[in-house]
Amino acid sequence: MTSQVSSPAEQADEAVVGEQRKPAGTTKDVRRLDRVIIRFAGDSGDGMQLTGDRFTSETASFGNDLSTLPNFPAEIRAPAGTLPGVSSFQLHFADHDILTPGDAPNVLVAMNPAALKANIGDLPRGAEIIVNTDEFTKRAMQKVGYDTSPLEDGSLDGYSLHPVPLTTLTVEALKEFDLSRKEAERSKNMFALGLLSWMYHRPTEGTERFLKSKFAKKPDIAAANIAAYRAGWNFGETTEDFAVSYEIAPATKAFPVGTYRNISGNLALSYGLIAASRQADLPLYLGSYPITPASDILHELSRHKNFGVRTFQAEDEIAGIGAALGAAFGGSLAVTTTSGPGVALKSETIGLAVSLELPLLVIDIQRGGPSTGLPTKTEQADLLQAMYGRNGEAPVPVVAPCTPADCFDAALEAARIALTYRTPVMLLSDGYLANGSEPWRIPDLDELPDLTVQFAQGPNHTLDDGSEVFWPYKRDPQTLARPWAVPGTPGLEHRIGGIEKEDGSGNISYAPANHDFMVRTRQAKIDGIEVPDLEVDDPHEASTLVLGWGSTYGPITAAVRRLRTAGEAIAQAHLRHLNPFPSNLGAVLARYEKVVIPEMNLGQLATLVRAKYLVNAHSYNQVNGMPFKAEQLAKALKEAIDA
Repeated sequence: MTSQVSSPAEQADEAVVGEQRKPAGTTKDVRRLDRVIIRFAGDSGDGMQLTGDRFTSETASFGNDLSTLPNFPAEIRAPAGTLPGVSSFQLHFADHDILTPGDAPNVLVAMNPAALKANIGDLPRGAEIIVNTDEFTKRAMQKVGYDTSPLEDGSLDGYSLHPVPLTTLTVEALKEFDLSRKEAERSKNMFALGLLSWMYHRPTEGTERFLKSKFAKKPDIAAANIAAYRAGWNFGETTEDFAVSYEIAPATKAFPVGTYRNISGNLALSYGLIAASRQADLPLYLGSYPITPASDILHELSRHKNFGVRTFQAEDEIAGIGAALGAAFGGSLAVTTTSGPGVALKSETIGLAVSLELPLLVIDIQRGGPSTGLPTKTEQADLLQAMYGRNGEAPVPVVAPCTPADCFDAALEAARIALTYRTPVMLLSDGYLANGSEPWRIPDLDELPDLTVQFAQGPNHTLDDGSEVFWPYKRDPQTLARPWAVPGTPGLEHRIGGIEKEDGSGNISYAPANHDFMVRTRQAKIDGIEVPDLEVDDPHEASTLVLGWGSTYGPITAAVRRLRTAGEAIAQAHLRHLNPFPSNLGAVLARYEKVVIPEMNLGQLATLVRAKYLVNAHSYNQVNGMPFKAEQLAKALKEAIDA
């Protein structure tokens, strides 16, 4: 996806139907839309994530702005045809800039009765439903509680229903291939993808190249999938049931000029970490234990040994961060990745990194908790754990990206803080950002920050007798960072460990005054981290401010656009740095009569803001494992304005 030109006017997140035309040589009409929301849903084995990913890739190459919401079953392999086993992929794409995967699908592709039942409640009346009628057997419908067929009992009369025997049509299209019926049926997702690609005029060449590459060692399977894909396209072109196709023009005014690609949050984090290591001229070391939804970072980084990346899949969370901290001591840009339960296991070693004052990136891809909780669902409930989840006074900077593409910049920023101030840094992403995707402008190298590190080279302190020694806790007067001495450097031998150090010399010290001084110094180092001032979007001098952090950015901004389009005045600000807060945050909060903080937790940022700034911030919460909807937030913010 290549360059577009600068930036869009604020637009309500709503669809508009444009002109209708009839292309030459066809009897079917083409309608122009400004946006559409499509959801693919089926069994976890139906390939819905692959289908959605391919549709997304072609949409990105076409030049639309887009946002996605993959939704995975929480069980590794739920029984086929059951509600817990439904997997879905929602894609919102448009000819203008958009911020969320959309509130309600305009089109639902339901591969079985469970997929229909699990998703029908999200559809507005008039939405299109494409169902695989072959799966609506009596047994399959009873399994999810349908006493009668919803395709026949009138319950779907308010929708535009397209009954399509996807399985039968796929098997028929592949009868020339030497495949069993079961093998042929597996390609029905490609038939559905071909049909939707025809409906929305998506490019096809990229998907065919992908299938050839994916099944390069099985050319017959590749050919069968391509045949099913083409059959779906041809079905849309020839059947009378689909009389209209749709055009959504490229988002020519939505993006600054540049080269773009589609990227997920976890992929952006991976690339950001690699970029940070190159900008710092340090090897990148990841010590990690696989955990949903963070595992993709481990998988991706393991592919990039050519950039000096070393990955270690440890036997448990504690070993993963222990190895990473050892790599930090050895002079690497060290990273450990996990999700909320893993942070709890890593907390002692994070405290050790605070005591040792070594740079370490702790990346937490938050998910629903507590304990195992909701492994595949999103939440923002680890903020207080990041702030205070260690014994003793162990302050740690906290950074949070706001969009999938922003994860790249957040990784660079977390690395800057860790390397400059010699401290572990917590980066709080979440499942929504990790798995969601959007267009990302690939930055030029000269846009990336210089993260070059100066290691300690020799003695840095003169004793009373005139001899020169190395003091590992002699601090930089500006940053309060201690020197970073790579093991093996002659003359820089020093003691490390978790027991309290003496200021300067680094010797073990139990002196009360020294401990008090070291605790306060470590806190002062974090408090003194330079972060940009908080920017406020307030074109109408509003009296109400909505303050967010992390992945709530998209839904909040979409809600604010809706309110402003309706004539309401509301200000918006979004925090990237949660510890320390921007220095102007208190002044910003004091300017507004009302402050509303939407969070996917029970009010953790609101608690911090109230405690620090004595502001009566109103908390608006959701903890259902799903991101906020723009309309939901718009309604809540309107009520706050009117209260």
